[in-house]
Amino acid sequence: MTAPLVLLAPFDGWCDALERAPDEVFASGMMGEGITIDPTSATLLAPCDGEIVSVPASRHAVTLKTPCGVEVLIHVGIDTVRLGGAGFTAHVAAGERVAAGDRLLSLDLARVVRGARSLVTPIVVTASAGRTISARHGQGPIRAGEPLLTLGPRTAIVAATATAEGAAPATVEERHRIALAHGLHARPAALIAQALKGLEAEVHIARGSRSANPRSIVALMALGVRAGDEIRVTAGGREARAALGALRRALELALEQEGRVVHAPTPPPPGTAAVAPASGDATTLAGVVAVAGFAVGRAARLERPVIEVREAGAGETHERAELDRARSLVAARLRRLADVGGGARRDIVAAHLEFLDDPELDRAARRAMDAGKSAGYAWRAAVQASIAELDRLDDARLRERIDDLRDIESHVLLALKGEARPMKVALPEGAVLIAEDLLPSELVALDATRLRAICLAAGGATSHVAILAAAMDVPMLIGLGARLATVANGAALIVDAERGRLELAPDAAALERAGAEVARRTTAAGAARAAAQAECRTRDGSRIEVFANLGSEADALAAVAQGAEGCGLLRTEFLFLERTQPPDEAEQRSAYQAIATALGGRPLVLRLIDVGGDKPLAYLPLPAEDNPALGLRGIRTGLARPDLLRTQLRAALSVEPAASLRLLVPMVTEAAELIAVRALITEIAAELGRRAPVALGAMIETPAAAATVAQLAPWVDFFSIGSNDLSQYTLAMDRGHADLAGRIDALHPAVLALIALAASAARAAGKPLAVCGGMAADPLAVPVLLGLGVDELSVVPARVPATKASVASLELGRCRALAGELLGLASAAAVRTRIVAWLQPGGGGG
Repeated sequence: MTAPLVLLAPFDGWCDALERAPDEVFASGMMGEGITIDPTSATLLAPCDGEIVSVPASRHAVTLKTPCGVEVLIHVGIDTVRLGGAGFTAHVAAGERVAAGDRLLSLDLARVVRGARSLVTPIVVTASAGRTISARHGQGPIRAGEPLLTLGPRTAIVAATATAEGAAPATVEERHRIALAHGLHARPAALIAQALKGLEAEVHIARGSRSANPRSIVALMALGVRAGDEIRVTAGGREARAALGALRRALELALEQEGRVVHAPTPPPPGTAAVAPASGDATTLAGVVAVAGFAVGRAARLERPVIEVREAGAGETHERAELDRARSLVAARLRRLADVGGGARRDIVAAHLEFLDDPELDRAARRAMDAGKSAGYAWRAAVQASIAELDRLDDARLRERIDDLRDIESHVLLALKGEARPMKVALPEGAVLIAEDLLPSELVALDATRLRAICLAAGGATSHVAILAAAMDVPMLIGLGARLATVANGAALIVDAERGRLELAPDAAALERAGAEVARRTTAAGAARAAAQAECRTRDGSRIEVFANLGSEADALAAVAQGAEGCGLLRTEFLFLERTQPPDEAEQRSAYQAIATALGGRPLVLRLIDVGGDKPLAYLPLPAEDNPALGLRGIRTGLARPDLLRTQLRAALSVEPAASLRLLVPMVTEAAELIAVRALITEIAAELGRRAPVALGAMIETPAAAATVAQLAPWVDFFSIGSNDLSQYTLAMDRGHADLAGRIDALHPAVLALIALAASAARAAGKPLAVCGGMAADPLAVPVLLGLGVDELSVVPARVPATKASVASLELGRCRALAGELLGLASAAAVRTRIVAWLQPGGGGG
């Protein structure tokens, strides 16, 4: 009797039926029987003994074959092929044998969640070898290693097969150039296999000299067809031509589906921007803006000496001990650096410590030392091999991690020699640092008080060096090219890190003008910071509050220092995301109270839990949705899970001083939602003995809410416009869509018309109106919002002084006239052009 085959859970998570997978190819069973897990652990383990059949270049899936011939596909997440390998590390390759529980992949969950449509992972039996699933784990939590699926022998079924009449036609052939961005990965392979089912035809797909049976999804994926490749399709048999037509339609359907799928590009870190290079000439170099700003100074070239290592080792035991000692010294040094740095430095040091302890680097170095190499030679070889792997990737951000590996390489090599990078490197006064590239440890060692700007021949706009430079508020240009090497030490330079230009030989007049511009900017920034401590009014005396958007206690402290008059939006999701269990009442109360205390009694607008849609929770399984942006998100999720909402409300209503607390309801579309929340607040306030009234607000994020402010007004005390969501819903463009995100503009006349409608109704009801989205921090939007009737602007802490200064320069009457004029324009571009002209002297802005 055939023994049952038990597949074990490959990681921790939430188990569910395959039919509920958020993807029709998997949910329909096209790829085979199976189950799903929404993972909460970051290591994918082998579910059984077997041989690895394939691991795609994107490392998002693994197919293995058991000794009894069963093939199992584990496809981590939905549409993760588009990440190009970002967030995945493979520990196995095709042809390797594994045992149940062996590591297959490691996941950077945060990175994958940001870029994937869903992290729900189908585990599918793609080739059953005469078996079928006889038992499966029920819906609910599961731990890695627990039984997931049991496969028993399939009951024999006798099927009658019609014999084709007449002779089969000759073989027919078609060729196709693959336009799918990620080639023939799991979804298109499944569509092709499904399309060919039931057709009496022998079909083969060839790429170069290799061919595969397209009825086998695994074989088709293993063919490795990529975007732009040409495939040759041959078919023979009675329905050969029908098979070619079915395959052609499957490719068209795959292309159509690829166009529908929305993927969020990872945004650059705060303070960085990838600006297209300007054109250069004989006296200027064109580069890319990594950190915006403007500076004047003299070139200070950074040279990096080559660290020599010997190849031959002094014995495996000695070399291993030396490498362990060096890495321990480097780890201790990095931790000291973290202790004296800010948040950005601590985050980067944490990443470097992970590189230092990377098991693959360690394994590669130990193999080399076992082969007789020295610790230094082995470490360099291991790091360089990893750098070569990263350099082959299409993902620019991952390639930018090469500098981090080089940094760790040099740290360890110096430690092996008994040396270390200096903790402090002197610079001449007014230094503009010139280098081919710059490592994070080199930047943090520089005397920041003398550093004016950074100019690199290479570099990346989202590298860790760029993140550090932004945190230090140091302008930075990258990608300046080989001509940068010709700049002499001490040469005068003007760094325009707004237009992406480095002026190489400025004359005295240019230097004087640039120096005056630097002085003007310094004075303006200082004046804005000083003025920001006063309450905000327009030039004609109208009161406009400027609050800050917060996500932590540190944000609150920074906001107060910048002159924020309160918190206009506390994003409470920071407590709920990236964890396996929801925060309890005590944890939430402590976090909210810490922020309220940091605000010193200033207003605290606490937005109720806003998850679902683009912010999934591992411990909150939601039904699969074709369009999550229009599904369970915002207050809909809270009301669907009243246990989470009740816990949050109990924590929030305990905050002191009670008068400072205001609650904000996200994604409101009808009064019934507000009535339900009001009832819960009343009930919980009575339980807690709270007598102080609770101010309740509604977020205006949908056209429905903007159009019905009058109907919502009786149930709230204030309104707050979430301009980011309002813009995407009004314009029917997903802000995560790579091709459409750039076209979403809150200054589009349609969005302005909805804001005007909401402001008019709020004013008639006597309810204040705030804007807490990105629009509030846009200098061009500020006069428009004031003119439309907005009473409060809430921006990131760093923008508070500039926003207050902008408001103080405006007259409300002129702003109203401008807003009325803009509502009649045809496009966002026309609106922006008009505002720019209006702000010029004599343009109407006063």
